[in-house]
Amino acid sequence: MKKCINEMKLSFLAVGENEAFARACVSSFLSQLDPFVSELAEVKTAVSEAVTNCIVHGYRGRSGGVVSLQMRLYSDRRVYIKIRDKGCGIVDIEQAMQPLFTTAPEEERAGLGFSVMESFTDRLRVRSSPGKGTSLVMEKTLKERTADESLENGISDKSGRKSRTGTSVR
Repeated sequence: MKKCINEMKLSFLAVGENEAFARACVSSFLSQLDPFVSELAEVKTAVSEAVTNCIVHGYRGRSGGVVSLQMRLYSDRRVYIKIRDKGCGIVDIEQAMQPLFTTAPEEERAGLGFSVMESFTDRLRVRSSPGKGTSLVMEKTLKERTADESLENGISDKSGRKSRTGTSVR
């Protein structure tokens, strides 16, 4: 296992407006690893699904719930994300993770949250206790950029500085 190079933790109320806040925070924090746009979109979508599950399912009918988000970046470009609620918990995790299963069919929920999280990450672990809440961990290793890809994105290399637009600065 490689060294953790940065970590952040935040907590926010389980209200729908904070789903976008969580996505923005994760995107901003992850940007220091210079991910490809597609990787950034995948991580943001997985986080969005996890946070939405906490809000919609974990705290159904309850106000004042809190969602906790922890993120670590590792020197080998691995990203660790833990999202936790102290809501109602999941009785049958295996069933809940089945595509199209939903506890809220009357709300036209697709039941694809866990499937989306699994498809956009390398690893997904879910732990839950009924009445105590749910915790999930997602991990994804970002691709290494080639020197040419880094230069195209305006990232410096040893041959000279590059501006944000990718043009040479001499």
